[in-house]
Formats: sequence, C-alpha cells, structure tokens
Amino acid sequence: MTEVNSPPVDSPPRVGGWTRFVTARPRLSLLAALVLTVLAVLAGSGVADKLGSGGWEDPGAESTYATEALEREFPDSQPNLILLVDSGRASVDDPAVAAEATRLAERLSGEKGVVGVGSYWGGKAPALRAEDGHEALIAARITGDEKTMGETLDRIAPSYRGTQGPLEVKVGGIVAVRHEMQTIIQEDLTRAEIIALPVTLVLLVMVFGSAVAALLPLGVGIVAILGTNAVLGALTEFTDVSIFAMNLTTALGLGLAIDYALFIVRRFREELSGGADPTTAIGTTLRTAGRTVLFSALTVAVSLAAMLVFPQYFLRSFAYAGIAVVLLAAAAALILLPAALVLLGHRVDSLDVRRLFRRGGARTASPRTEGSTRNGTEGGTEDRTAWGRTATLVMRRAPFFALGTTAVLVLLGLPFLGVKFGTADDRQLPSSAESHVVQQHIRDGFPGTPGGGLEVLAEGRATQAEYTAYKERVAALPDVARVDGPLVKGDAAYFTVQPEGEAVDEAGQRLVGDLRATEAPFDTKVTGAAAVLVDSKKAIGDQLPLAAAFITVVTLLLVFLLTGSVLIPIQAVLLNALSLTAMFGAVVWVFQDGHLSGILGFTSTGSIETTLPVLMFCVAFGLSMDYGVFLLSRIKEEYDHTGDHERSVRLGLQRTGGLITAAAVILAVVMVAIGTSRVTNTKMLGLGIALAVLMDAMVVRSLLVPAIMRLTGKATWWAPGPLRRFHQRFGLSEGDPAPARQPNPETNPDTDSERDTVGVRG
Repeated sequence: MTEVNSPPVDSPPRVGGWTRFVTARPRLSLLAALVLTVLAVLAGSGVADKLGSGGWEDPGAESTYATEALEREFPDSQPNLILLVDSGRASVDDPAVAAEATRLAERLSGEKGVVGVGSYWGGKAPALRAEDGHEALIAARITGDEKTMGETLDRIAPSYRGTQGPLEVKVGGIVAVRHEMQTIIQEDLTRAEIIALPVTLVLLVMVFGSAVAALLPLGVGIVAILGTNAVLGALTEFTDVSIFAMNLTTALGLGLAIDYALFIVRRFREELSGGADPTTAIGTTLRTAGRTVLFSALTVAVSLAAMLVFPQYFLRSFAYAGIAVVLLAAAAALILLPAALVLLGHRVDSLDVRRLFRRGGARTASPRTEGSTRNGTEGGTEDRTAWGRTATLVMRRAPFFALGTTAVLVLLGLPFLGVKFGTADDRQLPSSAESHVVQQHIRDGFPGTPGGGLEVLAEGRATQAEYTAYKERVAALPDVARVDGPLVKGDAAYFTVQPEGEAVDEAGQRLVGDLRATEAPFDTKVTGAAAVLVDSKKAIGDQLPLAAAFITVVTLLLVFLLTGSVLIPIQAVLLNALSLTAMFGAVVWVFQDGHLSGILGFTSTGSIETTLPVLMFCVAFGLSMDYGVFLLSRIKEEYDHTGDHERSVRLGLQRTGGLITAAAVILAVVMVAIGTSRVTNTKMLGLGIALAVLMDAMVVRSLLVPAIMRLTGKATWWAPGPLRRFHQRFGLSEGDPAPARQPNPETNPDTDSERDTVGVRG
C-alpha cells in the first residue's frame, strides 16, 4: 500500500499555534504564574475557617424544615451545647453540687448568643441524670450560623471546661463535635501534606532519575492546590462548602497534577533524546501527551460534576473542589509546565541522583530506552520487558484472566451487599476527643437516648384535647418508649418521641414513617437523627439514577470520541465500575463491621455515612477513567498506525504499564497520607480510594482490560457508518494523522521504529 499522504520520516513535526502561545514568552508566563500563585495564597488564606463541617442533610427535606422551625420557635428543644457535669464521689443531688451546678447554668444563660439553657437541677428531668447518680447535664443552644457558633464556643468554652468548685465539667454537643472535627481536619491535613510531599518527591526521583524533572510535577500540584483553595474561598461568599473538601483538594491536586506532569515531562525528555530542539519537542509533546492529559481531565471532571445533582452541600462541595483542582492541574500542566520545559531544555535531566548508586557513575539510560522502543525492545521482540511479557501471557490465557479477575473482584465486593447506612456523629472523632467523650458518657450512662429522639412539630391551632388524642395515637405506635409534650407556643407545638432502641437503627427509621403517617388535626413535620437519615437516603436515592446516567452517557461519548469504537466505551464503563468493588467491599468490612479498627484507630458505628459511597464512587470512577484514557489512547494510536489489534493491545500495555503503575502508586501515597486522619470519614475516603486506584492500575488495567480486548478481537473497533463518520469529523486523537497502515507490520519492524510514539504513557 502506498503512503502518498504520509509525512516524510525525517521531516520535523510542525510547531502549532498552541505551542507558540505557551512558549512565546516562557519567562513572562512563569512570572505571571508566580504572581497569580501569590494572589491565590492571599485569597485562599484562612479558607478552612470559612468552611462548614456539616452538609449531610437535604435542605429541602421535611426534617430540615422542622429543625429550622424548632430552632426558631423552641430553641430549648434543639440543644447543641452540652456540659457534662461530674460530681466525683458525691451525688449530683448533693446540696453543694446542686448549688454550684445551678450557678453554672445561670452563668451560661447570661452568655451572649446562648439561649434555651436547661439542666437536671432546673427541672429534675430523669433523662438528664446518669444512672449511677454521679453525672448530670446542662443543655443549651448556641445561635447563629456555623462560623458564629464556632466563635461563640471558642469564647465561652474555656471558662466552663475543667474544675468548677466540686465539679468537673466537659464540653460537648453537636457544636463542639463539628468545631473539634474542623480543627482536627486542619491539623491532619497539614500532617498529610508533610508526609506526602517528601515521599512523593522520592518516588518521582526514582521514576525520572533527575531531581530537576522530579520537582516539576510537584510544582504543578502546588499551583493547583493553592488555586483551588482560592476558588473555595470565593465560593464561600455565595454558598456553603464543606471542610472535608480540602482533603480532596490536596489529594487530587497532588495526585492528578503529578500524573499529568509525569506524562508530559516523560514525553518531552524522550523527544529531546531523539534529537529534537526544546521548542519542537514541546510541540510534539503537546500534540500527543498534551491531548491525552486534556481529555483525561475532562473525564475526571465529568465524574466529579455528577455530585452537583445532589442537594447535600457535603457532596456538592467535593464537586466544586474536584472540578476546580482537576482543571487547574490540567491548565498548569499544559501552560506553565511547557514554558518551564522550554527554558530548561536539556537541563531537565540535571541532577541525576540515580547514578550515585550505579558503579562508575554511569549515566541514566535515555528515556527512549527506559521503557521500550517503537517495536517493543531494542532487540526486536516485543515481550522482552516485564510489561511486554505480562501482556503476552495475559492475551495468551485471556479467558482464564478475564474470568478469574472478574471473579476475584466480585468476591472482594460481596461485603457491600450487607451495607447499612447511618449518620455521621461524634464517633467520627478519635475516642480521646472531648466532645466524643461527652457523648459516649451520655450513650453509656444515661437512660433512654438523650438528644437522640424524634421531634414532631405541630403547626396549626388545636385544642388541648386534640393534642392529647394525637399523643395517645403516637404512644400506641410500635417501638415508641415514651412521648413527652406538647410544649405549645401560639399556633405551634412540639412533641418529643423516644424510641425503644437506638436513635437511627432500622426500628427508629420505621418509626419516622409511622409518625409521618399518623393522622392529626394539624400539620405535622418530623425531625431528629433518624428522620434526617431517612430524608438523606431518599434524596440520594432520588438523584442517584440521574447522576449515574450523567456519568455513563458523558463517559460513553468521551471515550467514543477518543476511540471511534462502540464497544470500547461500554467496556470502559463496566470495567471501571468493576474496579471499584474491592473498595466498596473493604469499606463495609473494615469501617462498618469494625475489622482492623484497633490498628487503624477508629470507632466503628456499625454503619456507613449515607453520602460517602456516592462520593467515593464519583472520585474513584473518575480516577479509573484517568488511567483508562492513558491506556486506551496508546492502544488506539498503535492500532491507527498498524491495524493489528492484538499487537496494539500488547504494545499499549507495554508502553503504559510502568508509568500508569508509577502514577497510581504516587497517588495512592497521597491518599494514604490523607487516610492517616483521625476523623473516620476522611480515613475511609483516603484509604478506600488508595485501594481503588491500586486495584485499577495493577489488576484491571494490567490483566482484565487486555484479556477482554483479546477476547473481543477486531470487533473491539467496530462502529456503524454514521458513527464512524461522526468520529472522523469530531473525534479526538493523539498525535498527528497516522500514515497508511501496513499490511503486516510484524514483517517490517523498521517502519515503526523510525516513528517515535514511546513517550505518552511509557
């Protein structure tokens, strides 16, 4: 077959407009980036203090409406500040103890921003006295938004905490839990960065050999993180943003920026080693690795954007942070990094640390020979490298690897069938945290479930007889231990319903439905921990199909634009979802069932917070697509050049396996550093996604994808005529148009060896 339209082998690649744009004034570009980074530091400073620690509730739910109404009309019905008063060996009814506790409550009621103060000594309520008679509670409500409540707590807590005459006082309640959680997350995030940065730098030096090249990805990551903090700070002026989103900012900022920079720097070094000048090398790099980075960023951003359909600001916050950090990481990798590389030129290989460990200080092998040549190895056989041998073995035993790997992944995911959903509470904190200690004392030593019951808001004028009749109907419901109230104020009233079991167990959730179905001559709204959980589960269930459809449809479209195949996008979605089974199974087995809780240092609640699986799926699916794009883009490039399906799959894995694994290990290190957090949800997020990333890179991309593609054969690339023409017009590709395919490239290896395509993914 003639190659009339093929460019001459020796002709240098053209330098496109984008290359001229990013390299025309490299020093000016870097100076502008430095100025913008400094401005981002200023704009993002103190952003953690503006972020919230809640956001699990559906703002449009019945429970949210009832909670806000009760806070407004009956502030003492919704205490968020608890003082746990320990009388030591004396009884809480001792006159000296009672006198000091009463003075404490009176002083608390005089504090600015504190309302609804009540105590055991003020009303002798049995639920506020411990069963052993040595502890009792003072409850109050701090008013205002989350920031105001935190400031009030900081102001008043020191004067109440500790020894107060014959009493020992500890501060707890939901305000204290959230404030302490916010403080711990900030401390843990700083520690995670201190752990992750040097370890990541060491790994990058091992990958590149050059300390200069290793520093570039870190620089891209730092720019992305600082820029995202500024974005989050700006968003807090318009909407609520969760403090947990900062963890994702650090993890994705470092992880993805390093991924993107890793592939761009690697390709640039390969072009230089092939004799290209820095500007030409950047041009080739941006047309090849740069296109894949841009495409990968879009796929990750799509997965994260799916969280915008959910009403809880906890989930939406991760979409804000994730989309911002992904786009900023890609922008830094495609704009700032090329400018730096043009200035560095061949000095990008400076400070070759690895030669210190080689006899005689031999120079590092050029990037072109570190992985493979165009034909697989310098010796002309494609399976001389470890990844080449792996690819050959997997494809030779494709049915075994396809079935075996799938079976193992499904088996690892089976524990998720027993998942139980719950709400985040004080047990997210370490057992030594003061607010956790307070709530645990209440949980273990006080009768009933103080603060854990259900509240029924009654709106509309009613007679005492109607209130009494309604109360009797509620008391007759299954799983009701006691009904208190009503407390009436104008045309509103509320009842407190104590369930027989735990506040948010299955019986408590059924009771929410029973209460909402109970007839009343007035409007009723139910709130409380179980009601919030029921409403949150419903909100997620209602929006989950839309989020899943959004991710699926856009992913199918993007992968089709990349490959031009109908089957590959379907495979990508299914295999990506399958790669997450181990993560979900481990989450239930470890964090719900409590295995390894002692080693990992957390308190198991017997449930998983409702929003966490959604968050983890969106993040992990996006990262899996990130690596999937890297592999598929190389396989597609090989197939475009040769038309040989099996060889393309083999070379694609051979040339991407090492770098994908290196990138996955680096990202896993960052996620594990996040997973050292003392807050359980953050620990679960970090460790779970680290496991998902490693399983995807080392199992799914290395074994399952090549096995499945070997089984589907040439049909892998089929598309009907209209879609094929659509792809020819609008599709994306890596690199310049391929020359005409050779009938049998295996018989003419020299044709391929003259064309450099090593660098994009290995």
